[in-house]
Amino acid sequence: MIPKKIGKYEIVRELGRGATSAVFEAVDPFTSRRVAIKWVLPEALSDSEHGKRYRKLFVTEASLAGKLSHPHIATIFDAVAEDEGSYIVMEYVDGGTLERYVRPESLLPIPQVLEIVFKCCKALDYAAKQGVIHRDIKPANILLTKDNQIKITDFGAALTASAQTTQVSGIGSPAYMSPQQVREVSLNHQTDIYSLGVVLYQLLTGRLPFQAQNNYSLIYHVVNSEPALPSRYRPEVSPDIDAIVTRAMQKTTEARYPTWEAFSFDLANAFGSLSSRVEVIPDSEKFNTLRGLDFFRPFSDVELWEVLRITNWHRHPRDTVLIREGEVGKSFFVLAGGEVKVTKQERLLNVLRTGACFGEMAHLTHHQFVRTASVAAVSAITVIEIQSERLLQASENCRHQFNGAFLTMLVDRLALANTRLSHLLAERPTAAS
Repeated sequence: MIPKKIGKYEIVRELGRGATSAVFEAVDPFTSRRVAIKWVLPEALSDSEHGKRYRKLFVTEASLAGKLSHPHIATIFDAVAEDEGSYIVMEYVDGGTLERYVRPESLLPIPQVLEIVFKCCKALDYAAKQGVIHRDIKPANILLTKDNQIKITDFGAALTASAQTTQVSGIGSPAYMSPQQVREVSLNHQTDIYSLGVVLYQLLTGRLPFQAQNNYSLIYHVVNSEPALPSRYRPEVSPDIDAIVTRAMQKTTEARYPTWEAFSFDLANAFGSLSSRVEVIPDSEKFNTLRGLDFFRPFSDVELWEVLRITNWHRHPRDTVLIREGEVGKSFFVLAGGEVKVTKQERLLNVLRTGACFGEMAHLTHHQFVRTASVAAVSAITVIEIQSERLLQASENCRHQFNGAFLTMLVDRLALANTRLSHLLAERPTAAS
């Protein structure tokens, strides 16, 4: 029977049910926010054999409420443990898990697979830096939204650096466990790298790297056997993607990717080398581009993902006019690649190169701003457009970083202008001459 309410939350429908919990879509009546509620079944907590373990899993996940704030991790808003029921209130994600895409008949395009795993890398890197190792990465714990964003969920099995109680051992899904995890030795973030490597293998091929009749046989293969390359089951998988999967799933931590950054770097490079490159600029390329631009250097990874959300990216051929003198400005731009020229009444004022910001007065002035110069491409360019209205809707931290970048840029321009003025004055003839 589906309850009408859990705590203050009004239940809309049941989303799924397992052996220990049920998940409901609900509404917070005070904020009208849609949420997902994981309700731990009372019989699970009272189970004489496993109740203690289930309770620890609940406490582990509940302890992360408000602590992991990343666009690709499902946010935990609240957790309640009461006699009449224990539950966790999470961000509602309108979509399903990756489980539907790990069958041979329903595989995603390879570029999309690389994008998904790239985003998982960045999210799990963030979690690791907060002292959290997931330990149960698998398709069922990765949600895919309708706009192709991912959300990692279910941190009940996580190792946390701040935990005050003994961590639960012997948990996780054997097919995705690293050799270190099945041996129950000390773990670090590289156990999640292995698990995500298995997910990548499965998304590419529609099958697990190891097939076995039972868990004992499966664990033997995890520890001792080498899987076939993904290209054996999907010929269009390139050698560099085979190599990425192989390195992520190495038996020893010494041979495996040492960092999430190294894993995500190779994924981005593999995407860039695909012959069937899509016209839309992928998020992995956008993220890595932002990380390499001086303008965005002070931004955290979380703030960069927000920048991706509020910006428009375009590739333009040579001679494309981005700003016209005399027009009312509503956007500013950051040049992500190529060169543009700045002209006023057809007179060349400047040439700007990759990393330059221009048109920012449309945002910095509080009234309608008329452009005083034109900007056009002098080569093929990639440009990031930020509408002033969208930036005003960004988080306070993100806006603060933009303001800091503007201030640094204006100070640099003022210093350059002073240097030029000094040179001009030094070159002026004196009255005696």
